[in-house]
Amino acid sequence: MLTFGGAYSNHLRATAAAGRLLGLRTVGVVRGQELAGRPLNPSLGRCAADGMRLHFVDRSTYRRKTDPRTLAAVLRAADAEDALVVPEGGSNSAAVRGCRALGEELAGRVDVAAVACGTGGTLAGLAAGLGDGTRALGIPVLKGGFLPDAVRALQHGAFGGPRGDWSLDDRFHFGGYARVTPELEAFAEDFEHRHGLPVERLYVAKLLYALVVLAGEDAFPRGSTVAAVITGRPFP
Repeated sequence: MLTFGGAYSNHLRATAAAGRLLGLRTVGVVRGQELAGRPLNPSLGRCAADGMRLHFVDRSTYRRKTDPRTLAAVLRAADAEDALVVPEGGSNSAAVRGCRALGEELAGRVDVAAVACGTGGTLAGLAAGLGDGTRALGIPVLKGGFLPDAVRALQHGAFGGPRGDWSLDDRFHFGGYARVTPELEAFAEDFEHRHGLPVERLYVAKLLYALVVLAGEDAFPRGSTVAAVITGRPFP
């Protein structure tokens, strides 16, 4: 199984762990050829420890990874032409249908279910499972404004058309993926101190920060029940 991610990708670590547990060979295509000659950071080190073979590509190639000819060249270079290819972030129709269970679990229990978004698969499935009367709110952790189209495409691929009531608020990416500003770090540290819960910085801290700001803006009617879907714990 071959998939894609950056140097701190939660998805690569999850894929590597799944491969170890299920006895599957895994290959991770990592954005950034310049990383190939450096010591592995803790995230990539965990991938390697779980048996994932890492293949580094330059950023231009990585951006074109969905182009069939580019993908074929990457598979050849990684000696993985027979691999099952899983998209970046794991976002495909199967994943979206699986994430629908998140919404089904929360349906009727909350008014808003909020989740941090990378590639949009979790939001697409979550919204589909919530049903009438509950809306899904996505907080993008990347810049670019591509997620509305991505979520619509994922739902079309998984269900044949749009599902659920969902929206995105792209004000809280703090400069882009893996960017943690002093303001966000201070918020996360304060949250941990107040509640005794560890806060993952790349996704969860941005989600929680957004919910605090939105509550202060009266974005949720008084008495609403808002669920924050926590998608990962801090690493390492």
